[in-house]
Amino acid sequence: MEFLFADWLGTPAWFWLAFIALVIALTAFDLGVLNKENKEMGIGESLKLSALYIGIATAFGAWVWAAKGGEAGLQYYTGFFIEKALSIDNIFVISLIFTTFAIPPRYQYRALLWGIVAVIVLRGIMIAGGAALVTEYGWLLYVFAAFLVFTGIKMLFSSEKPMDVAGNPVVKWLSRRMPITNELHGEKFFVRVPDTKTGKIVLAATPLFLALVVINLADLVFAVDSVPAIFAITTDTFIVYTSNIMAILGLRALYFALSAMVHRFHYLKYALALVLVFIGSKIFVADFVLDGAKFPPLVSLGVTVALIAGGVIWSLIKTREEETALPK
Repeated sequence: MEFLFADWLGTPAWFWLAFIALVIALTAFDLGVLNKENKEMGIGESLKLSALYIGIATAFGAWVWAAKGGEAGLQYYTGFFIEKALSIDNIFVISLIFTTFAIPPRYQYRALLWGIVAVIVLRGIMIAGGAALVTEYGWLLYVFAAFLVFTGIKMLFSSEKPMDVAGNPVVKWLSRRMPITNELHGEKFFVRVPDTKTGKIVLAATPLFLALVVINLADLVFAVDSVPAIFAITTDTFIVYTSNIMAILGLRALYFALSAMVHRFHYLKYALALVLVFIGSKIFVADFVLDGAKFPPLVSLGVTVALIAGGVIWSLIKTREEETALPK
């Protein structure tokens, strides 16, 4: 039993095993109970399920606080709130992807679920690689910090451009190299159909599979922002990974509630931009202004929550005013 207490990436192995068991249990719950039948999830059900996931993530954070200390707990909650807020942008892109591939709501949940499973693996690889690089080359934290500040400033002043899903190079590459059906075949990602040229039965991908591929590509793009952001908060690999995954696990539940009203969060991107600038700047402040002293975790959490909450509230107020001003 010694291996349970062996150090793995700075945290005892049993911590990791407990978290993996929780993720497996939640995924099995989704597959075996929630996704047993293909059906469209209503907004009410979506909000209740999302609240359940947020409750589980909050309770997990309390466990981290108790087991690893208050500083680690605050870092976990900060990372969780940042990732949760960034996921709203993901929801807009995912909604666009499903619309492009004409995926009806009753099949979207399945694609989202398997997309999340892939994300758990991909984020793990990215975070493990980032942790190894930061451990070996400490100066990379300054690169991450500068990147976050640059990205945040760019978000503040850049105009929004819709994602060209149909013109995605990967979609074009797949279309040239494997058979793809023109229509959906229920919840299936692959089906056997006659080849249009030879008449032979071949294995072909469906539009649902293409949507799944593009969703995971979009997450990789978003991870370029979110992973450096959490590393700027802490280099504890356990905190980085668990805060990311706990926020992502509830994304599929939150999607059905927010996809219909994502336009109401138009101004949230400015709050997220300020969060990225703040998180990146505090590394330079801690090292060059505070003489290497740690930036107070409670301040980081407070500023992050205040900016995100302010962005949500301002978005809801402004979009309601804009809708009221429209002619009847």
